[in-house]
Amino acid sequence: MRSRGLDRRVRKEAIALVREARSALAIKAGLKGTAGDLTESTVAVEKALAAKDWQGVRKGLPALDSLVDELVKRPAKSTTRDFVESIAAAVLIAFALRAFVIEAFKIPSSSMYPTLEIGDHIFVNKFIYGVRIPWTQTKLFQFRAPRRGEVIVFQWPCNPDRDYIKRIVALPGDTVEVRCSVVYVNGKAIPRTLANSELYYLDNDTGTKAIRDPDHPHVGETQVSAYRESVPEGSYVVYQDPEQPAWDSLYANPVASGGDLVNAFDHDFPESRVTMPTCEGQGESIANIPQTLGRIEDSPQTGPQGGPHSCKQRYHYVVPAGHIFAMGDNRFNSNDSRAWGSVPIENIKGKALFLWLSYQHWSPFDWSGMRWNRIGNFVH
Repeated sequence: MRSRGLDRRVRKEAIALVREARSALAIKAGLKGTAGDLTESTVAVEKALAAKDWQGVRKGLPALDSLVDELVKRPAKSTTRDFVESIAAAVLIAFALRAFVIEAFKIPSSSMYPTLEIGDHIFVNKFIYGVRIPWTQTKLFQFRAPRRGEVIVFQWPCNPDRDYIKRIVALPGDTVEVRCSVVYVNGKAIPRTLANSELYYLDNDTGTKAIRDPDHPHVGETQVSAYRESVPEGSYVVYQDPEQPAWDSLYANPVASGGDLVNAFDHDFPESRVTMPTCEGQGESIANIPQTLGRIEDSPQTGPQGGPHSCKQRYHYVVPAGHIFAMGDNRFNSNDSRAWGSVPIENIKGKALFLWLSYQHWSPFDWSGMRWNRIGNFVH
């Protein structure tokens, strides 16, 4: 029984090897030398199989196997070819990841302080809002819509070749109003608390600070006050005018202030019933860029009564369908939707994830400007 089983196995292997030999000879017809030897060995094994001469089959198999390997084996790849193919595969994978999944961005301005600083390098999740065909605004499908409070990277509506990063304040159909630096969404103020009444930051990307003077320790820096705003998705810190805490005190006592805060009106939005935020006046050519405008409507008089510059609500901006309203966390110094209008959702590239690199200044021989404590932080 054992001998019969062994004979069946030899027969099966011989048939497969003969079939492979015949295929090789058909592909490489006309070859001499090795091909001729292969033909002879193949015929010999075939005859042994036909005669059920298992001893002859066993005898001819090693030579036939060796000749088949020698004739049909693929030439070894060169080291150069292996290297080129590896690099090409890596490039294709990197391109696919960048196009559909994740992309790196560098923060160039102070408009998102303190969340993001000049010199921060972040990764952006391009997958979360849907997969978009590269170099187009066409999305194949969408996992979920953007949410209020998320930090996003988007193509600036006034020049799609430029990328901006801001925080979503309002969604399609929402109303937005800013009075005395208090942001109202759908008529309700975003809750906020004072975090620090006296902060300073360096508002440039030179990476160097001015020489310290004991009498003037913050030369070259910008003073702000910090507030923590809370939304259903979480909380974040924003920068306001350094006088904001004093204005808040006056706002809390409208009788003493007369309800009139002239300076606080500088950053209010909308400024009037007819002052619509658009791309006009942004220094960009917008002749071929259509822009969907929102609406400005009267707001209920919910604030303290007073003069024309009081903190009471007066007008609100209605975010058009298919758009979001974006603002920088540095409310004191940000060019955002208050100036040029809403952002089409189709312009959104993705949601900010985390910082993979951060430095104030850097060179191969000077690492003193690295902000190690920021690297790896998630963007909230």
